[in-house]
Amino acid sequence: MKRTPLSLAVFASLAIGGAAHAQSNVQVYGLLDMGVDYATDAKAGGGSLTRVSSGGMNTSRWGLRGTEDLGGGLKAVFQLEGGILMDNGASDGVLFKRQANVGLEGGFGKVVLGRSFTSVYDTIISYDPMGFAPMYSWATSGPATGPSKYGFTTAFDNLIKYSGTAGPVKFGASYGFGEQATGARDSAKFGTTLAYNIGPVNLMGTYERVNGNTVAASGRRDKNTVWHLGANFENGPVKLFGVVRNFKTELASLAPEVEASTIWGGISYKIKEATLTGAIYHINVKNTAAGKDADPTLYVARYRYALSKRTDLYVSAAYAKAKNGQLTGLSRDDAGFGEKQRGFMTGMQHRF
Repeated sequence: MKRTPLSLAVFASLAIGGAAHAQSNVQVYGLLDMGVDYATDAKAGGGSLTRVSSGGMNTSRWGLRGTEDLGGGLKAVFQLEGGILMDNGASDGVLFKRQANVGLEGGFGKVVLGRSFTSVYDTIISYDPMGFAPMYSWATSGPATGPSKYGFTTAFDNLIKYSGTAGPVKFGASYGFGEQATGARDSAKFGTTLAYNIGPVNLMGTYERVNGNTVAASGRRDKNTVWHLGANFENGPVKLFGVVRNFKTELASLAPEVEASTIWGGISYKIKEATLTGAIYHINVKNTAAGKDADPTLYVARYRYALSKRTDLYVSAAYAKAKNGQLTGLSRDDAGFGEKQRGFMTGMQHRF
């Protein structure tokens, strides 16, 4: 009998569930986010688009995670997590594209091996007012339109990741092995973070370096360097956010560097079951042809209403605009076909 990825996933979940008595804790969990969105300038030659979309506030996913108490404050941990395209039921990438790792956790912190979100990702999400929303946030990267998205790497393969705390300080580091025959530094990835809490204020800084492979003609490799500085402030129902990111690519071909700075800020206000959020993201593109920088800006607002602890309804609206006749779009995944784009989405999210 032919075994499909879905049948293998069901078999794995049943097998792990059957062994749950040998574990301290095994959990099946997920997040299902579905809605209808509308966007202008969403087709070549112009025209709007209305569609049913998976993931308005968050990417839909399901997973398995667990711990085993090893004694002396030490635990074994594991996590398997895959994305779901709720509009057609397909897997969003390979089965466990989002997470596939195992590790140890104790008084020293936590270490995992495998595939995981990076330390930078884990830190920045708390400083994005939109929480990395697929619709609409440029915190992980800019719009899909254009030669570069000027963002950071959200997850590493072949990873070892450490996270720890010391009083008000949180810190972490991630290293992704390149595993190339041409050398240990080819395709290697590294990221580190530091965050500090002072009462209602949180401060953070991050650094990331991602290498390409050595090019024989120049003896060099592409190198992406990204850093962030940011803060958030919480006072009762109000939370404020502000972050600056610098992105730079040194090219193996000795061509001019690709560079841009992204700045964003926002505010959220919670009134009982409702949360209002507003944010602005701006990318200052550098080192392009004189007078041709897109320098796009995204404006977004969202209303979220909690029907329960696990179920929310939401409405989001956004507007993106570029300069100098350059193309831009609202989405970090779907290209826009005009100098500006407007979008609207209403949906529902359930967590289990």
